[in-house]
Amino acid sequence: MDDKGFGLKELKLKIKDIRVGFVNSLSEIYDAEEAVSFFYLLSEKISNLKRVDVALNLEKELSAREIDQFEDAKKRLLDQEPIQYIIGDAYFYGLSFIVNKNVLIPRPETEELVDWILKDQENKKEIIKILDIGTGSGCIAVSLAKNLPNARVYAMDISEKAIEVAKENAIRNEVSITFINEDIRAIKDLPQNFDIIVSNPPYVRELEKKEIKPNVLDNEPNLALFVSDHDPIVFYKKITDLAKRSLVKEGSLYFEINQYLGSETFDMITTSGFDSVVLRKDLYDNERMIRARFN
Repeated sequence: MDDKGFGLKELKLKIKDIRVGFVNSLSEIYDAEEAVSFFYLLSEKISNLKRVDVALNLEKELSAREIDQFEDAKKRLLDQEPIQYIIGDAYFYGLSFIVNKNVLIPRPETEELVDWILKDQENKKEIIKILDIGTGSGCIAVSLAKNLPNARVYAMDISEKAIEVAKENAIRNEVSITFINEDIRAIKDLPQNFDIIVSNPPYVRELEKKEIKPNVLDNEPNLALFVSDHDPIVFYKKITDLAKRSLVKEGSLYFEINQYLGSETFDMITTSGFDSVVLRKDLYDNERMIRARFN
C-alpha cells in the first residue's frame, strides 16, 4: 500500500510535529514569533495544553479532531483571519471577552481609556451612572462595571448582534449592565442623565483604509470602523451635543479618537461649551483620548 492512502488522521501526529508544521506553514505571511504565539493560543483552546504543558508533553499524540482543528485554524490564519476570531476570545483589562465578526477586537489603546476613567474615580464611593455609546463587545462597559462596584452601567449599540455578544460578555464576567439597542444618530435626547459618558465610535476615514491591515479590513465590522472623509467626526459631534444636555453637573465625557484628528476633535468639543478639555496621548505617543468636563 502506498503513502497516498494515508491522511493526517492516520499519521497519528504528535504535538511537536504539529507545532513544527504549523509554524513553518505560517512563515509565508507571519514572523516566527507571531506564528509560535498563535500555536500556543490554539493548543490551549483545542487541546487544553498551555505552553508549559506542550513542553512537557511533546510526544503526546493528537486525536483526529484536534488535528482537523489545527488544520482549519492554519487555513484561516493564512487567509489572514484574526486569531481572536478563530479562538473566539480576546483579553481586555485583565478580563476574557467573547469576540466574533459582529464586534471589533478590543485594542490595548482602549484599555488606556478605561484606566483613565478608573483612576479618575478612585476613592469615590457615591453611586454613579455611566453610559458607553457604541459598546461593541462590551469591553469598556464590562470593564468599568467590574472595577466600579458603585457604578450603574448602561451600554448602547446600533447592532443587535453586537448587543448579543456584549450581553454574553456581561454574563461571562458577572456584571450587571443595562443594554440599549439604538442608533445614536437618530436619538434626539438620552433617556436620563449620566455622571460619565464614554465612547469609542467609528473614526477611521475612508482615505485611511490603505493603512489598515487585511486581517482587520477583511474581517472586522466596517460599520464599527469607518466614517466618511467629508465629516469624520460626525459621531463625536452628536455625542458631544447629547452629553451637553445629559451629563450631571461636573460630569465627564470621555472619547477614544482618531490620532490624526486630535486638534479638530478638541476644538469641536471646546467650542461646544465644555470648559475643561484634555487631549491625551497613548503609550505609542499618538493623540488618542479626550476627557471633557463642565467645571
